[in-house]
Amino acid sequence: MRRLLPVPAVAVALTLVLTGCMSWFLPPDVRSTSTPTGETVPANLERFYHQELEWSSCGGGLQCATAIAPLDWADPGAGEIELALVRQAATSGAPIGSLLVNPGGPGGSGYDFIRDSIDYATDERLQERFDVVGFDPRGVNRSTPITCYEDPAELDEYLYGIPPGEAGSDEWLAAAADASRQFGERCLELTGPLLGHVDTPSAARDMDMLRAALGDEELNYLGYSYGTLLGQVYADLFPDRTGRLVLDGAVDPNSTEFEKTATQARGFESALRAFLEDCATASDCPFRGSVDASLREVRALLDTLDASPLIAADGRELGSSAMFTAIILPLYTPSNWIYLRQVFTDVFSGDPEYAFQLADNYNGRSPDGTYRDNQTEAFIGINCLDEHGAPTADEMRAEAEELRELAPVLGPQMAWGGTGCPNWPVPAVLERAPIVAEGSADILVIGTTNDPATPYEWAVTIAETLENGHLVTYEGEGHTAYNKSNQCVNDVVDAFFIDGVVPESDPRC
Repeated sequence: MRRLLPVPAVAVALTLVLTGCMSWFLPPDVRSTSTPTGETVPANLERFYHQELEWSSCGGGLQCATAIAPLDWADPGAGEIELALVRQAATSGAPIGSLLVNPGGPGGSGYDFIRDSIDYATDERLQERFDVVGFDPRGVNRSTPITCYEDPAELDEYLYGIPPGEAGSDEWLAAAADASRQFGERCLELTGPLLGHVDTPSAARDMDMLRAALGDEELNYLGYSYGTLLGQVYADLFPDRTGRLVLDGAVDPNSTEFEKTATQARGFESALRAFLEDCATASDCPFRGSVDASLREVRALLDTLDASPLIAADGRELGSSAMFTAIILPLYTPSNWIYLRQVFTDVFSGDPEYAFQLADNYNGRSPDGTYRDNQTEAFIGINCLDEHGAPTADEMRAEAEELRELAPVLGPQMAWGGTGCPNWPVPAVLERAPIVAEGSADILVIGTTNDPATPYEWAVTIAETLENGHLVTYEGEGHTAYNKSNQCVNDVVDAFFIDGVVPESDPRC
């Protein structure tokens, strides 16, 4: 089960035609070279921090480059990896610096995010003043990737296979743990030592190296969802090099895995209730009773799919887990609720095809059965290096009961995460602790009051815990807010990035 859920660009892909078009262009063969800061670093890091990035035109007015980074920051001579970058130069022609962007995940491609949807990631004012840079973190997509299969059917089985027995039974838990163990061993076999070095602190060190190679004395950074954890870790490791950081859809680094799951369960349950309230006003709503009655119908449907999965044309079985994935994807943003109405309509009538389309969209699976990128493998690999704890079967059963009490409809679907990372072939490395980032510059933390994936309370906690954190509240629905909610949020973020203006108090947008 994905605990920290994926990038907002995935959720909006259903409704937006995302474009990287600009009002300017570069001739097809234009090249440029970065001017690194040249700052003093240990001798064994000079070739990384002092590297010159060779930018070349890669279509649509964008430029691309490849950086190198140590495989292991603790042993820089042990090998190196590649990091893929894409840049839109400041449309004004006079940038005030670079702005690095991470879309979340973990496992989301910052390269694709900027290449395909820069107008979703940032507004025109930031594009005018900054060189906007997307990058794939270590282990992700076009950077040196985590690889876990040779035949896409292997990933199909891992994502969509239904373990035998009743959820939570000894038979079911053993099968789920065995599937995770086999998947992890396959990842280690095909990825090699990199699998043990895709942790968030290593990615944060990569960002500092990229900052220097780009020629920026301080890091300007916009992180969404998981990207907020990456930003917090960076600020903790390099507080004196923080420029202007904005964390949108904040992830609490101090929560236990169960606390994260429980908070998200309440968040998605709240979003589902909001969807059903809205659905009741639509002529094509498949629910006819009260919101509470409709919630019970959803739970009954999931239970029915557990007992009797629907068979798709390609032979895959739609069980409650795949249906849950199809439900949560549209819950990320209200503009996609129309698709959720269609999912329920179809599945109630016995047709699983559209539900699989949404689940496949979430998982990056193409209609031909291949996968567009390695977001699932990277998601699992990074999370397992950042995660701690190995609950027993009895502890997981107790947690499942608590989740059912907290979120009776979706809570049961979010249980049993303890079968995954404890069976991963490399140990976790990120220490769970509150992040203060003592000595950092000001950091904006944006929280949406009914964000289902990164609940508002996390943003409140993080803004209070960071030494120089400042909360910006968006009162509304959906996952993340900048450039996706209202002008109030955009104005606060743009003023901070461009002019360094810090709001005197929470603007409550």
